[in-house]
Amino acid sequence: MSQTLQAIRGMNDILPNEAERWEAFEETVRDWLFAYGYRPIRMPIVEPTPLFARAIGAVTDIVEKEMYSFTDSLNGEQLTLRPEGTASCVRAVLQHNLLYDGPKRLWYMGPMFRHERPQKGRYRQFHQVGVEALGLSGPDIDAEQILMCARLWDDLGLEGIRLEINSLGQPEERAKHRADLIAYLEKHIDRLDEDGKRRLHTNPLRILDTKNPALQEIVEAAPKLIGYLGEASLAHFEGVQRLLKDAGIPYRINPRLVRGLDYYNLTVFEWVTDQLGAQGTVCAGGRYDGLIAQLGGKPAPACGFAMGIERLMALIEAQGELPEPPAPDVYVVHQGEVAERLAFRAAEALRDIGCAVLTHMGGGSFKSQMKRADASGAQLALIVGDDEAQNDEVSVKPLRIEAEQRRVSLERLAEVVSDWLYGADEELNED
Repeated sequence: MSQTLQAIRGMNDILPNEAERWEAFEETVRDWLFAYGYRPIRMPIVEPTPLFARAIGAVTDIVEKEMYSFTDSLNGEQLTLRPEGTASCVRAVLQHNLLYDGPKRLWYMGPMFRHERPQKGRYRQFHQVGVEALGLSGPDIDAEQILMCARLWDDLGLEGIRLEINSLGQPEERAKHRADLIAYLEKHIDRLDEDGKRRLHTNPLRILDTKNPALQEIVEAAPKLIGYLGEASLAHFEGVQRLLKDAGIPYRINPRLVRGLDYYNLTVFEWVTDQLGAQGTVCAGGRYDGLIAQLGGKPAPACGFAMGIERLMALIEAQGELPEPPAPDVYVVHQGEVAERLAFRAAEALRDIGCAVLTHMGGGSFKSQMKRADASGAQLALIVGDDEAQNDEVSVKPLRIEAEQRRVSLERLAEVVSDWLYGADEELNED
């Protein structure tokens, strides 16, 4: 007997109860984004590999170790399952010249792929909501995106998510800091771990973000990037902070917050929690003013963020805020061939007025079917037996409150059920 096939490690099925909760989350997200003027965009899951090497940085962990890349067997093209969404979004904006008539606020939602060691909150296929504002240069849009996140946490009923911010300045400021940082770290090269030594001359800023306890003393004493920021960069960062303070949003400046992608400049931020163990970042982003030109477009400012859906769903579950799966309005119980045909007609009549109707399939006694009806969570059971069917009638039985079962004609069924579910319920209790 052959072994049952399993999903790929780190790529998980989302089963019906959980999927329904995801849909409730996604509906909240769509309403939230609409309220801030963001419009949806959908990009391919597969992109040319050079897109990510150019955008993310060839010496980042993502490009070096985590991307799912392959050669198209038909034409030899180098392709990659997208590891993040910003590069794809910017590529689409440039390809279709979306900035020709001014700034754009865009959002997307879907799977991303990274070949990481799977653990809770970190998977090889994971899902993100991405938000991008392109063509806007001031600190106001940076601050608004942070405020957006705070509002979403409130909409979702989430607590205990903290905001950390930093400024990475501009490339020339980072270059001077980088030179001094390398010189400082070279003095301590014997104490660096393998990752630190590998990154020393390629991406030293990432060493500051290390989680290795043995390096914390070295990192704390390293030159701070904020000390290298010029007047314009500091003014931008202060502008962001001023707007956050005006809105009453608490935050902490974290000078070690550098983000893992090379395209960031000026404002970067993370929303973090202590309730998810090691994977405490639920949302992160910042400004990436150089990326559009880096990918071949006319220089234009941009900023954005992404949030991990799996992590947010885990946080919602940890805080006891999971919604109940939706229940049908009506469960149709029937027995007999003639009754079955009437049951189908009755169910469609109710769907015509917007009811969610679950029709029993697979036979069974009335008793067993009524147990299924009750377990479904439906407000009403529609019962069709031979006697009802012969008279073109159905019986309507309330399942959630004490009320009498009543037989009604098929002609009046929609009116009676509509009154019960959406308006007055006197119809079911008339003499």
